[in-house]
Amino acid sequence: MKALRNYLDKIKPNFEEGGKFHAFRSVFDGFETFLFVPNTTAKSGTHIHDAIDSKRIMSMVVIALVPALLFGMYNVGYQHYKATGLLETAGFWELFGYGFLAVLPKIIVSYVVGLGIEFVVAQWKKEEIQEGFLVSGMLIPMIVPVECPLWMLAVATAFSVIFAKEVFGGTGMNVFNVALITRAFLFFAYPTKMSGDTVWVSSGSIFGLGSNQFVDGFSGATALGEAKTVVAPDFSWDMVTGLIPGSIGETSVIAIAIGAVILLWTGIASWKTMFSVFVGGALMAWVFNVAGPDTEIAHMPWYEHLVLGGFCFGAVFMATDPVTSARTETGKYIYGFLIGAMAIIIRVLNPGYPEGMMLAILLMNIFAPLIDYCVVQSNISRREKRAALKSVKSNN
Repeated sequence: MKALRNYLDKIKPNFEEGGKFHAFRSVFDGFETFLFVPNTTAKSGTHIHDAIDSKRIMSMVVIALVPALLFGMYNVGYQHYKATGLLETAGFWELFGYGFLAVLPKIIVSYVVGLGIEFVVAQWKKEEIQEGFLVSGMLIPMIVPVECPLWMLAVATAFSVIFAKEVFGGTGMNVFNVALITRAFLFFAYPTKMSGDTVWVSSGSIFGLGSNQFVDGFSGATALGEAKTVVAPDFSWDMVTGLIPGSIGETSVIAIAIGAVILLWTGIASWKTMFSVFVGGALMAWVFNVAGPDTEIAHMPWYEHLVLGGFCFGAVFMATDPVTSARTETGKYIYGFLIGAMAIIIRVLNPGYPEGMMLAILLMNIFAPLIDYCVVQSNISRREKRAALKSVKSNN
């Protein structure tokens, strides 16, 4: 690494102002700061509240995502081999290898398109390349079905980076979570590729792994999809371990919990927001159990709601986004609670949409600034009353 550092220092003058490659200064800076953490830390910015560098934050979030990503790769292979009737004859590395080959192209497309746009914008604006897409680029392939076509993923990623991020000013300025905008774009533009029984299980062989033929009668429906259309499945530990159909990185509660521990231990994510999401979801699910409509999903136990779909993933990695979430301490409780409650409301009362976490978080992204404003004004009013009361007592 020292040799690489010396080489970068040697060629760096070529990219400075007046150098022969000065037009690509932003590109060089982006690669340099990707390889080596800068010695200085950001002191200003929309969502900077201390001296920690944004790269350190993004790097830790990516590390926290790794357990869910690796398990998601394994589960992609597991679901494929189960659907083709070859599960009993396949080993761990065969399952993981198949899933790795199925998921890797999506990661590559996400980063190439997203980072490519950010590089172009940075060059055009003559600014530094921000690290925000390091996390978004990993999140996007983890929250889509494995059968989502690559060209659709590319279009959706480009749309979200341009219209949900860059038009607002770039990293730290966006109102909505970029990864969730990608998923929302896909869901509303190409609904048949984001829902149903066939999109959650990879089909076809990859480099000789897997098979092109599913067994007769196989259903790749998710548990929430079954609860909406057929009957709510009984609770099983597969729902916790993640060996069920679903989006690539959203199925394993255990893997997501490992990521949550990393985020909380490093102080990057707010436990108040995270905890409140689960409280809001559990309470609203209980309310529907007691006084909800006479449907299977309304009477599904509250704990099943929490472990199925993207609830855990959204609570840990999406609701706690430092840019788009509430920032006041009291506001974090309110923001998280409303996300959890709204997710269950959408699941139960919307007959055509079995998942609710994506829309709940995007909706609360809109109201996060209002929540913070109300909390701050409430604190100001309370202090003014205390000051007035103190003044009256002192005069007496």
